Amino acid sequence: MAYLHWSSDLDTGIEVIDKQHQRIVDYLNELNSANENGDQAVTNHVLGELVDYTLTHFAFEEELQEKANYPFLKAHKRVHEIFTRRVAEFQRRAAAGENVAPELLSMLKIWLVNHIKGDDADYADCIKEMLGLENQNKVVGGWLGYAMKKFFG
Repeated sequence: MAYLHWSSDLDTGIEVIDKQHQRIVDYLNELNSANENGDQAVTNHVLGELVDYTLTHFAFEEELQEKANYPFLKAHKRVHEIFTRRVAEFQRRAAAGENVAPELLSMLKIWLVNHIKGDDADYADCIKEMLGLENQNKVVGGWLGYAMKKFFG
């Protein structure tokens, strides 16, 4: 399976979100390598890290949207919930000993690119406007810094 390479058409223009998306792409590529090497233990470990990081990213993204009064927050959360359930099923199958990596990687690559270019691109202007206002008021280190520590340590 081919590796996923970050390209500028995946940029939202929100640096903190783009860096998180790039980290998810890195995890996908680590998962791809582990699968190619046939190491089921490493594959399952990377899968767990990918899921944990993605869930944290979702929570961070949703908090940004809430702070920005993004009008489609509920719909975006719903997309995240459906995705989370699908991935949980893959994790269950992997824990039962099934090699789900090829199928999962295929689904994740398609889903991630479509989600970034569609759902995430849709909220970008709303978030950029909110962050721009915060930058002008010199508050960005406050709330954004707090949110980064809250979700990513």
